[in-house]
Amino acid sequence: MADPDPNSQTPQTLVDGNVLAAKSLARFGIDRMFGVVGIPVTSLANRAVSLGVRFIAFHNEQSAGYAASAYGYLTGRPGVLLTVSGPGCVHGLAGMSNAMANAWPMIMISGSCDQRDFGRGDFQELDQIEAVKPFSKLSVKAKDIREIPESVFRVLDCAGSGRPGGCYLDLPSDVLHQTIPESEAETLLAAVEGSFAKRESVSSVPNSEIEKAVSLLRHAERPLIVWGKGAAYARAEAPLKKLVETTGIPFLPTPMGKGLLPDTHELAATAARSLAIGKCDVALVVGARLNWLLHFGEPPKWSKDVKFILVDISEEEIELRKPHLGLVGDAKRVVELINKEIKDDPFCFGKSHPWVEAIAKKTKENVSRMEAQLAKDVVPFNFLTPMRIIRDAILGLGSPAPVLVSEGANTMDIGRAVLVQTEPRTRLDAGTWGTMGVGLGYCIAAAVASPDRLVVAVEGDSGFGFSAMEVETLVRYQLPVVVIVFNNGGVYGGDRRNPEEISGPYKDDPAPTSFVPSAGYHTLIEAFGGKGYLVGTPEELKSALSESFSARKPAVINIIIDPYAGAESGRLQHKN
Repeated sequence: MADPDPNSQTPQTLVDGNVLAAKSLARFGIDRMFGVVGIPVTSLANRAVSLGVRFIAFHNEQSAGYAASAYGYLTGRPGVLLTVSGPGCVHGLAGMSNAMANAWPMIMISGSCDQRDFGRGDFQELDQIEAVKPFSKLSVKAKDIREIPESVFRVLDCAGSGRPGGCYLDLPSDVLHQTIPESEAETLLAAVEGSFAKRESVSSVPNSEIEKAVSLLRHAERPLIVWGKGAAYARAEAPLKKLVETTGIPFLPTPMGKGLLPDTHELAATAARSLAIGKCDVALVVGARLNWLLHFGEPPKWSKDVKFILVDISEEEIELRKPHLGLVGDAKRVVELINKEIKDDPFCFGKSHPWVEAIAKKTKENVSRMEAQLAKDVVPFNFLTPMRIIRDAILGLGSPAPVLVSEGANTMDIGRAVLVQTEPRTRLDAGTWGTMGVGLGYCIAAAVASPDRLVVAVEGDSGFGFSAMEVETLVRYQLPVVVIVFNNGGVYGGDRRNPEEISGPYKDDPAPTSFVPSAGYHTLIEAFGGKGYLVGTPEELKSALSESFSARKPAVINIIIDPYAGAESGRLQHKN
């Protein structure tokens, strides 16, 4: 027998860029991904699945991007969107820009054309790094397979650091097809893990600043605590509950901040919003920006003398708003420090305090007025009658409360006033950017992030139309989502034009706001094997809700609404 050749070597297993990217994502904590596959990223999706990453495949990158952004908010970990090159990347920008506007952690990964062919008119060629810059915190291109692990870590780290937002990773087709030995891949992954220390926690707010904040609250005559989805993202519900109930200060959540304390809490000022913000003299604002949603913190909605204490993770945000006092830090941690300071010298306004009494009185009046309207069964349906029935059905489910997704003009605005949030992070709506089309993407993200909860979408027919094809995705993955469509035949309802506007050669066309009347949206999901319901009376709606909520299967409930029941732009007429 011949001696073995001393120069022979066992062939090494090679991995390509798809495998290395998938390994990097899995190694750095990603276990869910949303997207649309195709050239050149199909193999990347398949490799990720084989490594334990659940891939939810959509019909459209916009909806997948909205899902990734909401998933980042709901879980506190970056949501991941995977797209093809060129137009896929452009479609995905909707989701990444939505993440930036809402300050949610997300990354978009797009394939791109071969680097050697860039500038020559290659398939789906686009300078994607330049295209995404206005919409991202950080954009990175891996120009060689060996750059993939560090590139993946950089975008994941940046997306969740400081004020969260969207980041972009570009993976050229030639990089995805490059190969290196598996041992080298493992060495690269280990090196990245070792070289990047965990993000440092935000430095603590100086105690002197906490003392100033507490002093302002203590000596206020009409204090108010306002919080937003930033407080929800920071999981600040426990310290906020302690702060509210220790001090007796009324509170006002922004729409997606609802549920950190129940809407039914005796100190909730939502139903007395105009009084609360118009008369308060000190406002502690936690995880909410003084943007359009809060009237920029300016008169006439706010008093010209109000003193703002602004708690935000971003120093730049505080510098922009120039509050009376700014506290830079994580919302949960800062409120804990405020509670600690109060503990040594407690104070409480009490139910008989004139300010607390005034808020409670106005809340009671407004709630009573609304309940009187809600009590009527109006058929053909207006918005209030079905909204009351939906509210009662959701409350009847108890805990864990469903995640409520809502979009539309009248549907979202009226639902915000009627539907009740009792648990944190259970409301998703158009958000800071007022984004229409988020509905089905948000539903899918919520069902994936919180599998123990039912997801209920309350959608206008226009909002539903943006992403309606994703009902097939609901059925394909058998997600527990019930989509309720308020069908009033148009963007705001029927033809709202003045007679003088109906002129010209195309005056016989439908109005720009009009859809096909009484469209059969419920039949869309039936085409894929889901359950559809057409309802027009209280009894039919109650039956559909009961059956679909119990089944916890994909369903669409098509509610026919009076086409003239709503108003243009809901409650934002002044913006149009």
